[in-house]
Amino acid sequence: MRSFKELTNMDMVEQFIQDNTLSFLYISRPNCSVCHGLLPQVQALLEKYPEIQLGHINTEAVEAVAGRFNIFTVPVLLLFVEGKEFIREARIVHMDLLEDKLDKIYENVAGI
Repeated sequence: MRSFKELTNMDMVEQFIQDNTLSFLYISRPNCSVCHGLLPQVQALLEKYPEIQLGHINTEAVEAVAGRFNIFTVPVLLLFVEGKEFIREARIVHMDLLEDKLDKIYENVAGI
């Protein structure tokens, strides 16, 4: 299973988004049961999309992420295409709807 790159400061986050055509951020905090339960489902889903680069941000370690991305709850899933936010899912994520959104974007951007 693909793993998420741990992004430990805002410079790393910004560079990650800038350097990758398709970048996916999983934003969570350590004591969040929803975050821990959702992560394996997201990892399994993202196996279908090898061109999407995966990043993880711990909000307790990188507090500035909340202000930068207007985050009020966790987990938050963000997909960026060429630096622009295309998908935002928060807290309760419907995996089938997320997959539909990813399929459409991935087909158009990655040419798959």
